[in-house]
Amino acid sequence: MGFESFLGNPQAVQTLRQMLAKERVPGALIFSGPEGVGKKTLALMFAKALNCERRKSDDFCGECAHCRKVDEMARGAREDLGRRRQIKEAARRVEGLIYFDVQLIEPITRYILVEQIRHLRVTAASRPFELPRNVFVIDPAQAIHWQAVDLLLKVLEEPPATAVFILICPNAGELRATLRSRCQRVRFLAVEDAIIARLLLEGKRAGRDEMELAVRLAEGSIARANSLDLEDYRRRRQAWVDYLESLAVGPETRTPDWSRLFDATRTLGRERGEFEEALHIGYTLLRDLTGALTGRVEGVSNLDLLPRLKAWSSRLGFRTIARLKEGLDEAYRLQIRNVNPQMGLDALAVEAVESSPRG
Repeated sequence: MGFESFLGNPQAVQTLRQMLAKERVPGALIFSGPEGVGKKTLALMFAKALNCERRKSDDFCGECAHCRKVDEMARGAREDLGRRRQIKEAARRVEGLIYFDVQLIEPITRYILVEQIRHLRVTAASRPFELPRNVFVIDPAQAIHWQAVDLLLKVLEEPPATAVFILICPNAGELRATLRSRCQRVRFLAVEDAIIARLLLEGKRAGRDEMELAVRLAEGSIARANSLDLEDYRRRRQAWVDYLESLAVGPETRTPDWSRLFDATRTLGRERGEFEEALHIGYTLLRDLTGALTGRVEGVSNLDLLPRLKAWSSRLGFRTIARLKEGLDEAYRLQIRNVNPQMGLDALAVEAVESSPRG
């Protein structure tokens, strides 16, 4: 089982295989592209290829002791990260950091901390213990604390011959320019609809009658396709439907149903653990509203709501839709600061009603 088992993004796979075949592997790479398309999965496959005992030119076997060791180290790194995230005292979270030859560097708190990059630097300067190459997978790279970026830059200026660094992020533009200049970029795209549809069928996550809707909601993401539950999605989406329905009152109504509107914001702000998913649904609906307003319905994800999206968008207009997007950005920032995001949603609702055109 080698690279042929990877789904989608053949151009990214081919780029890596050419590096292996020519034995010209850069010391640092950036894997950039949409969430859920397999960037980390391919990074770990590349780590196997760099260390495989039976490697043939540009591929790995997936079965030798070294390939199995990469899987074992990745599991160990995930377990260590999970354990540290449960520790309440911030200072103790970084005590005795463990680094394997193949290491996942992920946020222990909100950020990837200076202490994590400092340990990475020490480990990278040493020879690997069990494998020929050290591979450090940093995900997401935009979460590196600004003070830690300078430390990482010093490592990337002259990366050790036995180490490869892979920085994973949705958008390379979010990274500091000096960091980008030291890395070769490998671009990822959304996964093809045919592959997403196959995954949905195999996972029995959508019948053929709802396949087009499910494919669009997956948005080219393997992770979303593998976790999609249409019934649960509709349940989560309903609060946004109520929210938009209350905002987009027709000219004959003049004023919204404030009780319904604030019931919707209360539902959206209630579950902090689910709020990021709620935000994602909100952003998707706003994008769909723009598509409905401009007539570009081929990009609409919530196809089952298309008639209502057209009605809502015509009543709200571009200005209010843009303001709603800004409000979602602010709700996200409030949530990051541990402030109840319902406050932002309530204020946004009032402002959106006041700014929307009403015959």
